[in-house]
Amino acid sequence: MCYTELTPPTAVTHSLSLPFLSASANNLVIARTSLLQIFTLKSVLSDIITTTSTSTDLRRSSVNPLGSSNATAQRADRALATKLVLIAQYELSGVVTSLARVKILKPKSGGEALLVSLRNARASLVEWDPERYSIYTISIHLYEPKEREDKDIPANPWDPDEKDNASYLTVDPRSRCAALKFGERQLAILPFHQQTDDLVMEDYDPDIDGERPENITSHAKSGGGAEDNLGEKTPHGASFVVSMLALDPTLLHPVHLAFLYEYREPTLGVLSSQMASSMSLLPERPSTLSYTVITLDLEQRALTVLLSVNDLPYDMFAVVPLRLPIGGTLLIGGNQLIHVDQAGKTNGVAVNEFAKISTSFSLADQSDLALRLEGCLIEQLGHESSELLLILNTGELAVVRFKIDGRSISGLSIRRVPEHDGGFALSAGPSCASLVGRGRMFIGSEDADSVVLGWSRRLDKLKRQKSNLGVNAGVDVDTSDLSDLEEDIDDDDDLYASTLADQKPKGDTNMLDAFDQSDEYRFRVHDVLENFGPIRSITVGKPSQQLPGSTQGDVDAGLELMATSGRGGAGALTIFRRQIDPCVLESHLLANATRLWSVSVTRSSDGLSAHQSEDLDCYIIASTKSEDALQSVAYTFNSTGLEEVKDSDFDPDAGITVEVGTLNSGARIVQVLPTELRSFDADFGLAQILPLGDDEETGAGPKIIRASFADPYVLLIRDDESIMVLRADEGGELDEVEQGDSLERKGFRAGCLYEDSNDIFRLESEVEIEDDAGNVLMFLLTVGGGLQIFRLPSLGQWVYRAEGLSFLPPYLNPGFWARRSQAKEDLTELLVTELGDASHKAPYLILRSVLNDVIVYQPYQSPASNGSDMTLSFLKMPNPHFTRTFLPSLYDEGEDGSREPMRALSDVAGYSAVFLPGEAPAFIIKSASCPPQLINTREKPVQSLTSLHSKKCEKGFAYIDPQGSIKFAQLPAECQYHTGWVTRKIAFGEDIHALDHHEPTATHIIGASRMVDFKLPEDETHPEWATETTSFLPQVEQGTIKLLDHRTWSIIDEYPLAPAEVVMAIKTMNLEISENTHERRPLIVVGTAVIRGEDLPAQGRIYVFNVIPVVPDPERPETGRRLKLMAKEEIKGAVTALSEIGTQGFLLAAQGQKCMVRGLKEDGSLLPVAFMDMQCYTSVVKELKGTGLCLMGDAVKGVWLAGYYEEPYALRLFGKSPSHIEVLAADFLPDGKQLYLVIADADANIHILQFDPERTSSPLSSLFP
Repeated sequence: MCYTELTPPTAVTHSLSLPFLSASANNLVIARTSLLQIFTLKSVLSDIITTTSTSTDLRRSSVNPLGSSNATAQRADRALATKLVLIAQYELSGVVTSLARVKILKPKSGGEALLVSLRNARASLVEWDPERYSIYTISIHLYEPKEREDKDIPANPWDPDEKDNASYLTVDPRSRCAALKFGERQLAILPFHQQTDDLVMEDYDPDIDGERPENITSHAKSGGGAEDNLGEKTPHGASFVVSMLALDPTLLHPVHLAFLYEYREPTLGVLSSQMASSMSLLPERPSTLSYTVITLDLEQRALTVLLSVNDLPYDMFAVVPLRLPIGGTLLIGGNQLIHVDQAGKTNGVAVNEFAKISTSFSLADQSDLALRLEGCLIEQLGHESSELLLILNTGELAVVRFKIDGRSISGLSIRRVPEHDGGFALSAGPSCASLVGRGRMFIGSEDADSVVLGWSRRLDKLKRQKSNLGVNAGVDVDTSDLSDLEEDIDDDDDLYASTLADQKPKGDTNMLDAFDQSDEYRFRVHDVLENFGPIRSITVGKPSQQLPGSTQGDVDAGLELMATSGRGGAGALTIFRRQIDPCVLESHLLANATRLWSVSVTRSSDGLSAHQSEDLDCYIIASTKSEDALQSVAYTFNSTGLEEVKDSDFDPDAGITVEVGTLNSGARIVQVLPTELRSFDADFGLAQILPLGDDEETGAGPKIIRASFADPYVLLIRDDESIMVLRADEGGELDEVEQGDSLERKGFRAGCLYEDSNDIFRLESEVEIEDDAGNVLMFLLTVGGGLQIFRLPSLGQWVYRAEGLSFLPPYLNPGFWARRSQAKEDLTELLVTELGDASHKAPYLILRSVLNDVIVYQPYQSPASNGSDMTLSFLKMPNPHFTRTFLPSLYDEGEDGSREPMRALSDVAGYSAVFLPGEAPAFIIKSASCPPQLINTREKPVQSLTSLHSKKCEKGFAYIDPQGSIKFAQLPAECQYHTGWVTRKIAFGEDIHALDHHEPTATHIIGASRMVDFKLPEDETHPEWATETTSFLPQVEQGTIKLLDHRTWSIIDEYPLAPAEVVMAIKTMNLEISENTHERRPLIVVGTAVIRGEDLPAQGRIYVFNVIPVVPDPERPETGRRLKLMAKEEIKGAVTALSEIGTQGFLLAAQGQKCMVRGLKEDGSLLPVAFMDMQCYTSVVKELKGTGLCLMGDAVKGVWLAGYYEEPYALRLFGKSPSHIEVLAADFLPDGKQLYLVIADADANIHILQFDPERTSSPLSSLFP
């Protein structure tokens, strides 16, 4: 592989809630373009921040770029929150276009199946395989457009290419069939086998009809003939493709379609038109769309048109089927919502003043809302709710409510959700939404972070119920936390209320006029999936300092990436760093320190176990190695730092310490030495010395090289490959646990203890154990590479055994047998510990090889061969991290020749993590919504590290640096690690189009924009413009050039642009500023476009800025720099790309349909010296520095290679790409004397072209793929 992705995809495009892992599971499946992720949901008690200001951002706090905060008051509350926990993720070979749930016969997991559609008319039916703990592909379907019957008749030249047609999937609510729309108007029908329809069997009489049949497949529901009788082999019948014109000749231009609820046969609702809609023909064609309901007969492959609603507004774009109690279909347009019931009765509402102008369709008037529905999304507020949540393209929330008279809809109305109720909890528009539980909804976005949104509701009825239960009536009620009693009362109320109108107070007679204020919803964000896309621009720079709080001045900060993220209100800058820069709080010089441990103890009246509220670390124990002796020193914390423990029984000359741990709930400190164990009380008073050598006087015999603690047990591993298990009694005395025959044979290389408090491994010993010490498991790695698990205190027989561990299979279980030719890994270390964050933690099996490779396994329960029991298995987790040290070095090996072991960290900045010491130190970090990530630290080597939780260093760690100093540090604040990078997002709340780094001043230049209202200007040729009376004004972008200080991440200067002027490119160049002295200076060049509509040609401007020093604001010392305008040039055509060129300090600009070389003159003008005609839209221009070779990419035609000559000035074409490529990005890829070009196109493909003029006689055909 010659390339890899920067991060996994983070933008969520599709989501679906279904019982996937089992019949009772509640899973969320999301698609991030080509990445499929499966989540489960978990309720945890967490802090929520409520604000009483104009800012209603309820998600994690972010830095305000202007250095101020909008919050006037904040209050932290504790409440239940729904969190997403990742189960598995899979990279797909394609871009997902739809997700749908399907009920199939005899699923492996007992749950439902997942139907995934991809680009180019592909679909896959997958289900969950509990044996493999992975998805299993049932079938793959690929559809191609039918060939023309008469090939002599040419195709319509205006027909779009197949790849340009949208393909999407819809499934019948009762899983009888699925429909995949592809091409311009092709429809693929995939029928599914189902049990006999309940409606057919409802009048079944066993006395007359005989025994009731079981497991009968209804062929009428599965596409019916003998050729489809594959119920035992596949869950679906044979699919077939039909043209939508065959369904109904009026479906000439389909817009959207979906299967509807409440129909006995599969029924489609199709939004289409017989003629193409056009804005220019709007006065003649205001209502061109029709809504048609079509029933499919799968057995006969026939159809019936049930109803048709004509003369719908031209801007309708989506069909939303609605469940009961609403029913029918909701049609979404840019200016209105229209509901169509099963009888074809329509009710609509206009949401802005243009609805009445653009259509004559009957609509209720709510134009005062001034809503723009383009790109909006609608989802029901619960499966049985009669209200809908409307999410606008800006992220604003509104509630749609229906007026129901009996069983029919008589009207609908919309109400915005106020700010104080969470109406602006989202910062940008949605891409998908899925109900994930009562009062919970997942909202995915391609432009912002995806969120789990929860809501509560204040109802007079619920207040009375709370009052009856002894709760004050004024308290807000969260409907997701109601008791079973309250739910029963709700059911009774609904049973005796014939309509929703009957449940309203008698005084409320018109729901369309106003909402009942007691029925308000309150929304808040429960969980966030961070999104770093879309990335429009990216720059590389050397930071002036580490990330916030990092103070390592003696460590090279390396490079960092800064990229633009999000759109609209979610606009932000994201910093990517490859390594972790710890935030160092204190540093203490300790010569010759080699190993480090922190100790938390519990003091009580009797000296034994007691509860410790703060759980702070009290001691630091360090091992030192000098030429004279090996020592261990105990330190305690004081106001100045560390102080050696005096007047105690701790003996520094006892030797090197192997391990330190606590037993009896922290009342006993155990020091493991090579030949003995020493037990101390909380004040280091000696309680016990336990010699372990064969000769107690000389200590001769095997030496201890590793130790593991799990209260009340201690596992010791010795250099003769034997082990010993000790146990502490209630008084803290250690004694050896009797070993079985299997342990006396030795042959163990590594091991650890793990307390399985949640019974994840579910391992039971054959011998009945009457012990209150907890579920402590002992994991051992044999010399032969096998895994053995014992449940303590029973050591007579293992409870689990897998001999194939060293072969590193993707699935490890006791029945695994390696192939004869399969390679075997030399494993040296084993650790079982929990990884995760405060939301979710789970145990993982972590292995380390002699080559320093790290392998992570996840335990899971798989069905046994008998089908009734469960067996422990292990799933190998993907790890893209490559080792950086192949052989053990001085820092990798300890004093006894063994490597410094991996260290489990229980709480570091809220994470349960693992640290790998050595020359390539790294953390293994996992959050609830991502797989484990291995991230290196920048400072290396690190000899030893331990967790540290003290008053000065909360939830941090202490480590030994290469100079022998002990540093107290924390993970960088406000950073995330779920992509394998250290990332930090800085919110701006505006669209960011381009950015670049100005290295001399340690600043960044940003091109941003915001939407502003557009008013018609005064024009003598258009006097009617002056009489414009509309209050619902259109919006255009207005750009701004901003200067960002890299130290404080605040805006220190701005340069506003004209309305409709947007930044297209920013580049820092070393330009010549004087024709006489030929002086050069690093200047900032900005290219813009003035976009005034489709009826006027685009214009552009080139700005040249310099960053100059000024007197700063005393309260903001970072404001000591400003932007100074050096030049401004009006251009005919948009300036879309910029590059430095040549050796004389000139610039190359793509302007309109030309690429032009310009030089900066002393009078502030830009003199053109050479040009080349381009074709459509130049998306990228770059020069191979020092050669004059220029790469020019066209968004339609492909890539060109040209040469720049300075005597005389000229641009000459050297070659073109052999085919049309929609170029989005391109760059040079030189390799020795060979020149290659790398190109990324609009279909997410990467092209590699070679420039070789000797291979062809034509100079314009010298680029070869």
